[in-house]
Amino acid sequence: MSFFKIKFVGIGIVVALAVLMIFGLALMGSTLGAKPKNIPVALVVLDQPAKLPDGNELDVGAIVKEKLTGIGELPVKWVEVGSEAELEEGLANQDYYGALVLPADLSAGIASLQSPAPKPATVRIVLNEGTNAQAVLAVKMILQQMTSTIKSQLSSQLLGQIGQQTDQIPVAAAQAFLAPFQVTEQAVHSPGDNNANGNAPNLIVQIMWLGCLVTAIFMFLSSQKHRADGAKGIATVASQLSAGLVIVTGLSAFLLWMAHTWYGMETTHFGQAWLYLWLLSAAFFLVQTALFNWIGLPSIALLVLIFFFSMPVIGMPPEFMSQATSDWLYSWTPFRYAANGLRDILYFGGEGALGLSLSVLVWLAVAGFVLAALSAFKPKTAERTATSSHL
Repeated sequence: MSFFKIKFVGIGIVVALAVLMIFGLALMGSTLGAKPKNIPVALVVLDQPAKLPDGNELDVGAIVKEKLTGIGELPVKWVEVGSEAELEEGLANQDYYGALVLPADLSAGIASLQSPAPKPATVRIVLNEGTNAQAVLAVKMILQQMTSTIKSQLSSQLLGQIGQQTDQIPVAAAQAFLAPFQVTEQAVHSPGDNNANGNAPNLIVQIMWLGCLVTAIFMFLSSQKHRADGAKGIATVASQLSAGLVIVTGLSAFLLWMAHTWYGMETTHFGQAWLYLWLLSAAFFLVQTALFNWIGLPSIALLVLIFFFSMPVIGMPPEFMSQATSDWLYSWTPFRYAANGLRDILYFGGEGALGLSLSVLVWLAVAGFVLAALSAFKPKTAERTATSSHL
């Protein structure tokens, strides 16, 4: 019989193609076509109009605002903010990836360029580094390009006006006109050292999911052995949940300690971060255990698929996702809420999106616990048949 006529060869080809398509969809489908759109950026116009020597009023802030908001091709959603305090609050709540701050003396500084003692103002680019590295980098490049373009346009306009008045311009004045304002960058809520450019929360959540999955598998196998030896269902499930929760409690503490001690991850609010990671690991373990107790070992395939489909999207800003990815994957994956909450603790002091993450994890833990506990009343014969067919 020819080797290629053996049925496992054909089955292997089909399975390999299926694996490529499934994991290709999981790892590439949501990322390769990603395009930024409606990235929230704060626009803080504090500029006050200045009087010119000829009696006219110069309002550079209004001019810049009109130019920026009038560019429809930019993948930016400008959010007008009225004060520095409001900006700080929005950055802490992760409402913006960055901001452009036009100071109160912008118009006065540009008006002073025609005086013997020019005092150019300083425009500030603020980058909210703790939010998402990919989005912050895009915002940084956009704001740098926009400020450079506006600076060039103002420079040309000012030189044109002066050229109409005189044929000769002093060198110092010409240099001032070429740089009508200064630009500085300010980073806030920085991730700190060895935080994978702000991706450490995503990595920790993924590792914790795998640790909980291994724990849930071995606790499930142990529970089946315990039940087969004649133990009652309620006692078995109680022992299974108790032992698993103790294990994941230790795993959560060890993971955070390992990241900080072995790999030098800068960790602020260590106690709060561990308590959150404990809740996270408990929720993961309870949901995974509930699936194992009701479905059996085939649940591994479902849990692995959730892991691989979630990996690309939790590190991607929602503004970069397609509508289908956002609606059908990002909106419900537990990794999103888990990572956002940990990010809020590590980089924002636990004052932003933590409430939503905590509520989702608590509901997951409660649902997982209830379903796992109810599995104690599942008929023993059906349970043994479902398990033995996969062992």
